[in-house]
Amino acid sequence: MPTLHGFSYSNYYNMPKHALLYKGVAFEEDLVYPSAAGYNELSPALKVPSLTTDDGKHLSEAAVLCEYIEDAYPEKPLFPSEPVARNQVRQLMHMAELYLELPFRRLLPFSFSGQQAPEQILNEVNGVVDRGVNSMNALASFSPWVLGDTFTMADIYLYYCLSVADMGSAMSGIDLNARISGLAEWRAAFAEDPVSEKVAADTAANRDSFFAYIKG
Repeated sequence: MPTLHGFSYSNYYNMPKHALLYKGVAFEEDLVYPSAAGYNELSPALKVPSLTTDDGKHLSEAAVLCEYIEDAYPEKPLFPSEPVARNQVRQLMHMAELYLELPFRRLLPFSFSGQQAPEQILNEVNGVVDRGVNSMNALASFSPWVLGDTFTMADIYLYYCLSVADMGSAMSGIDLNARISGLAEWRAAFAEDPVSEKVAADTAANRDSFFAYIKG
């Protein structure tokens, strides 16, 4: 049985967790922060999440774990079999991370501390997010899922990338739901799924522990 290492308040932890739950894979959770002794053996970069496979090998980086889960547990596929369609899923995953999640992540220290971000950082963040907005409007159909009528890993990846975007959106002045056509309706449908509700409940339960860890 695989073991997923990390903590539930991490959006990157929730990406492979959602994939495992969606596929019905039995797995264990090791709720751990990257500062824990020995965590470097699971993730050399000391990042969450990491995964111990059935045969005791360790993998890290959320995108790698999502790809591994698809390869190891092909039932209920989250990637299309056709090469172009498969890489369209990967393309949207990378764009969601590079142009939405990562720029908004720069604002998290200010959001957590209640301080205003410097104007230069806000301008840089908004410039990168504009790329993400344009990319989503060009590539995502949300009909009803991100890339059409089939639920894919792109849905999972984008949804949890947006959880970080939400934390920085008020500070940046960017309303992604207003600027990306169909986004709000898709997010509402995603959130109503039982797997999404399970992940959301675990995230909420871990909140106080996470912020205590940050303060420590």
